[in-house]
Amino acid sequence: MDQEIIKITARCPIRTTLELVGGKWKLLIMFQLAAQPLRLSELKKRIPDISEKMLIQELKNLVDSKLVERKNYGEVPPRVEYHLNDLGKKILPLISEMRSFAVAYEAESRV
Repeated sequence: MDQEIIKITARCPIRTTLELVGGKWKLLIMFQLAAQPLRLSELKKRIPDISEKMLIQELKNLVDSKLVERKNYGEVPPRVEYHLNDLGKKILPLISEMRSFAVAYEAESRV
């Protein structure tokens, strides 16, 4: 694989990506939103290890980063859904590659 030399600076592409989607939960949240919009309670069921506080915080970060959109239906009781927008969907190939790497790693590390 040919690698382009990337100068590590405050705004290098790798650092930018890590700032946007790094951490324990963001990619898992985005993966769950890949197929369909979900409400907070549905996301919590699909990612049971995350606290509600952390889920709300990470969703806010993803919305602020313009990777996820929040739709408030203005109903009582409140109904809010989250979905990946077109920019957020660009992370899906990266998630797929990460999954492939993990599967290969698990298979090779057992040998």
